[in-house]
Amino acid sequence: MIDGQQHAPGQGPATGASLVAAGRTVLPVRARHGEIGPHGGGSPDDLNAAGNVIREYHRILIKRKWLILSCALGVLALGAVRTMLLTPLYSSTLRLQIDRNVSKVVESGNITPVEGADNEFLRTQYELLQSRAMAERVASALKLGEDPTFTKPREFSVLGKLMNLFASLPPAGETVAQALAREQAAAAIILLNRSVKPVPGSRLVDIAVTDPVPYRAQLIAKAYADAFIASNFDKRLEANVYAKTFLEDQVKQLKRRLADSEKILIGFAQKQQIVVVNDKSSIAENNLSAANAALGNLISDRIKNEQQWRQVEKADAINLPQLLTNSVIDGLRGKRNELTTEYQEKLQTFKAGYPLMVQLKNKIAEIDRQLASEVRTIKASLKGAFESASQQEAEMNQRIVTLNGEVLDLQQRSIQYNILKREVDTNRSLYEGLLQRYKEVDVAGGVGANNVFVVDRAQLPSSPSSPQLMRELLLALALGLGLGLGAAFLIEQLDDSVHSSEEIERLTGLATLGIIPKVGARKTMQGEVDNPNSAISEGYRSFCTSLQFSTDRGLPSTLLFTSSKPAEGKSTSSMIVARHFARLGLRVLLLDADLRNSSLYRKLNLQNHIGLSTFLGGACTPTEALQRTDTANLAFMAAGPTPPNAADLLASPQLTSLLTFGLEVFDLIVIDGPPVLGIADVALLSNAAAATVFVIGAGEARMGPVRGALKRLRMSRAPVIGMLMTKFDARNAGDGYGYGYFGAVDGFGYQPARAPGNRRQLVRSRERA
Repeated sequence: MIDGQQHAPGQGPATGASLVAAGRTVLPVRARHGEIGPHGGGSPDDLNAAGNVIREYHRILIKRKWLILSCALGVLALGAVRTMLLTPLYSSTLRLQIDRNVSKVVESGNITPVEGADNEFLRTQYELLQSRAMAERVASALKLGEDPTFTKPREFSVLGKLMNLFASLPPAGETVAQALAREQAAAAIILLNRSVKPVPGSRLVDIAVTDPVPYRAQLIAKAYADAFIASNFDKRLEANVYAKTFLEDQVKQLKRRLADSEKILIGFAQKQQIVVVNDKSSIAENNLSAANAALGNLISDRIKNEQQWRQVEKADAINLPQLLTNSVIDGLRGKRNELTTEYQEKLQTFKAGYPLMVQLKNKIAEIDRQLASEVRTIKASLKGAFESASQQEAEMNQRIVTLNGEVLDLQQRSIQYNILKREVDTNRSLYEGLLQRYKEVDVAGGVGANNVFVVDRAQLPSSPSSPQLMRELLLALALGLGLGLGAAFLIEQLDDSVHSSEEIERLTGLATLGIIPKVGARKTMQGEVDNPNSAISEGYRSFCTSLQFSTDRGLPSTLLFTSSKPAEGKSTSSMIVARHFARLGLRVLLLDADLRNSSLYRKLNLQNHIGLSTFLGGACTPTEALQRTDTANLAFMAAGPTPPNAADLLASPQLTSLLTFGLEVFDLIVIDGPPVLGIADVALLSNAAAATVFVIGAGEARMGPVRGALKRLRMSRAPVIGMLMTKFDARNAGDGYGYGYFGAVDGFGYQPARAPGNRRQLVRSRERA
């Protein structure tokens, strides 16, 4: 509440556009980032949020740059030392080709099981290459366990060096267990220093071996390839030997079974008098089959003869095909046609009774008789052929009936024979298959074909593969930067101190009335205040300008300075503000209201034996408590002796009377109040004052105490018009403005905003408001 007007917490009566802090107008966040108006472009909220995140990261990086740089350089130095102490290692690489199948010399000769797909097969081979058994095979082949230089530590270790110095010498004799342990240790070293890298999209695989000795690295790589090829041979040989032994035993058993089953079959056939012509039928079955075939032919002949006989049986003419094809009938018909033609020709000359004509007629009749006789002969032959075919058919049917009986009897006797025969056939088939398989495995066992080939042999390395100084340094630098960044962000998360005005604005919602830079290491506060061109002087001038527009009545008549804790710069700020307005012509009273820990009298080189506590206690008048200062128009009232009941004194009506009496004499009363802490002094003073300025020391004030202090002020309805940030260090805050801002503007001839030039104008502006 300011001059009887109540405002919401965190909001003063002045608008955001009227608050000036540190030479810049305090505007809403979006306005400060150039997003004012409806034509901001894009999505303003999203762009603003992204911009805030980026600026926050940039602030942390700038603020913690020395920490990040120290971590990076420290880890870089450790990485360099570690790299220098490492033993140089050499790598030798060879390339193998692993085919899907072995080249077959004989069909089905390889009995090794084959995986289902190429991926499964190659994955199996890669795992075999990386197995411990393979490393043990290489160590055993090269006798690496007996090489003391191979099993010694390869990395520098102070503890390892000390242990080697005090270690006892091994005994002269060595047990089998110790030899086995050394070989296993050598295999473990090989496992740690070899790498198997398949070439994507192919059946090629690279095997790299690393060792401090170049020649030994090449030797181990070659031995690795030889061991893998030999292991494939051994695996196939073991499988073939086992298969050969198994098949040999099975062949012997099946041979005995086949002989026994054949003896039983022959004995049964002799007993039952079963004679088999071939593998499929007997003699009776063959006779029945032949009789059925003959019967079919006889039936066909009988049908054909019957048809021919039926055609000529009742026919009188000779125009049937059976008659026309006869040569005798054909000759007789030709003679008859000739005689008939001659008869008709001569009938034109002679009469029918003429002897020549009668003779011709008799010849024609004779030929007709001969034709009739020939036709009868042909009919008789056709009938005889029909009757003969019928008789043969009947006899063949009778023969077939007899053969059917014989076949049925044979089938009844052949049931057990067929069972025995099937057993013989089964045994023979199994015996022949196993015998063929046994021969193939026997041949394949001696074939030296393999599915693993060396594409590129291992070469002798000419330069170390590790450690690579540049790579190790880059990794150490990256690790150091990561450690530094992590530490910076962790410290930033744990650090709840306030470093910038944006933080406190987001925290409290108060407007920033001013930002006072931190005094340099080689400078003093007094020297900076006395220098009108210093950044601190300019900051306080900007703050005072903001105070003139902080309320709807202009400059508040009574102004209280307080903070969340001591030593945040409120006493110095109240003194500088009082001097500033006194130099502008206002009659100013500087009141030290910190009755528990007064300090202003020391800064002004004045006395503290009489003051506010003396007046509130009724021991003096206001005039007796006032002191002159070396600044014209500025009077000072010290806090006075420390009373035992400061809160009771401030709660008395004498304080209100003092402020009321003071405003009749003075144009402005500046009150240096105590910090809020947990006492009631500030709540009493803020209710008596027209406006309260909350002072925050950048880098010193904590968010928790600041939030608690403002909460107490709001609960007491204190008219807090804004905040003043002191001891601001732009480098720690990471903001874009800093020390160079004030000097730069002064260098360009900028003159800070001044209040009206005399006391009458300031007072008149407040009265008009």
